[in-house]
Order: sequence, then structure tokens, then C-alpha cells
Amino acid sequence: MQYTATLKKMITEFGTPIQYYLETETDYLNMNSLLDKKITIEFDKYQCLSCKKDKKIFRQGHCYDCFITSSQVGDWIMKPELSKAHLEIEDRDLDYEKSVQLQPHIVYLASSSNLKVGVTRKTQIPTRWIDQGASQAIAMLQTPNRYLAGVAEVGLKQYVSDKTSWQKMLKNEVLQVDLIQEMHRLKAFLPKETQDFFLLQNTDVYTMDFPVLQYPVKVKSLNLSKTPFIEGALKGIKGQYLIFEDGSVFNVRNNEGNVVNITI
Repeated sequence: MQYTATLKKMITEFGTPIQYYLETETDYLNMNSLLDKKITIEFDKYQCLSCKKDKKIFRQGHCYDCFITSSQVGDWIMKPELSKAHLEIEDRDLDYEKSVQLQPHIVYLASSSNLKVGVTRKTQIPTRWIDQGASQAIAMLQTPNRYLAGVAEVGLKQYVSDKTSWQKMLKNEVLQVDLIQEMHRLKAFLPKETQDFFLLQNTDVYTMDFPVLQYPVKVKSLNLSKTPFIEGALKGIKGQYLIFEDGSVFNVRNNEGNVVNITI
């Protein structure tokens, strides 16, 4: 059976285990059902997620022209502290920026490889944690906008990493930490203007159960620009990665905007 899809990050459903769905031209493909089956992924063409044209993808599923102009990939996406909608200052599209930035945001701690700090919109919990392959996570602060969450994250980055080792995450080499204890330890390092947003009473630790049959011992990353034809038995899904029997992994999100034919 063959499906055609313009790759976007897989849709997830929190559960035991987490369910993954890939949007195709005609349907939603449940990726969990493909575990232990041989699949092929073959590059066909490009389709920019913004202009929809067959133009080489530059970053984040966008061609170069759209990447430097689209409101959906402004610098404040990756660096929340650069958000300015609360000041009525436009980056690329103030209405869009207000709709995203001026809503509740969560500063969180997660254990994905090491202990890390991150920021996400409240509406993206627990999706954000699933997408980054976190084994456990907890909300530490809830701020009224993206800017203040970014300020808190910048302050905490001096004491805890904001990066995940994707190789360790995929090999399931995850540091075991007490997230509740860590959030209270790190509270002292919050910038003054963010301390009132600390979730003092929160003890709700999310635990993610990923559908993985076999973790790789060594990890080899695949991408369609270098390997336009990928074939193998699917052994697991973690974060936005497909894990194959030979230890190779394919990051769906990093290949957004590529049109592929998937054969099962």
C-alpha cells in the first residue's frame, strides 16, 4: 500500500503508549500500526509549507523566501525573550504575533536526556514534551505571555541546560531526576519579574510512554537530502523520530516540506 504525504510533524495523542499519526493526501496514517513492519520513504519533490511551491526547503519546512518573511518563523519562535507583541511592536505580522505571544505560556522542566528547561504555550501541553522525546516533564511557571516565559528561561539557562542530546534521548539514556525537587531548587534563580508566576502547588509530573520495541545502540541520522530513499523495519517512535531496526533514525519534523511516497 502506498501513501503520498507532504511531511509535517506527526500528530500525537497522549496515552499508553502515545499514538502517532502522519497526515497524508487522503488520510491520517497511524504510525503505531506500522511497528515491526518494513516501510519505505521515497522523496518526490518539495512543497513549501507557506507558499506551497516546489522550491527547495531552507528551514522549518519553508523555502528561503518564506523563511525570511513568514510570520510563523520569526526569531521569537526559537527565542521567546525576543517577543514584543506585548509592547505593540511588530516583527512581521502583529496580529499573528499577538495571537500566539499574548496567551498563557508554560516554563517547564523535562528529562529527555539530561535535565532541561523549556517554554511552550499552555495549549501545547503535553504535545511539546512528546515532540521533544521527554520521558518526564513538569510545569514550573505559568506566565501571561511569551516574553515573560522567555525571560524566565534565559535566567534559568545559566543553571540548567535548554538542550536535549537527541542521540542519548533516542538510545533511552535518560538522566533520572526528581523534577519536583529540581523545580523548587531552581526557583531561587528565577528573574525577579517572573517569580510570582511560579507554580508553587504543582506536583503533576507527566510521564511519557513511547511506542518503542527496540532502542538503538548506535544512532545514525537520515535525511532526505542525502538519502532520498529510506527502507527498513520500523522499531519505534520517539519525539518526532522514526527508529529503524538497523539503528538509523529519521526526524520527520526536520524533513517538513518534503513530499514523499510511503510504501508499506
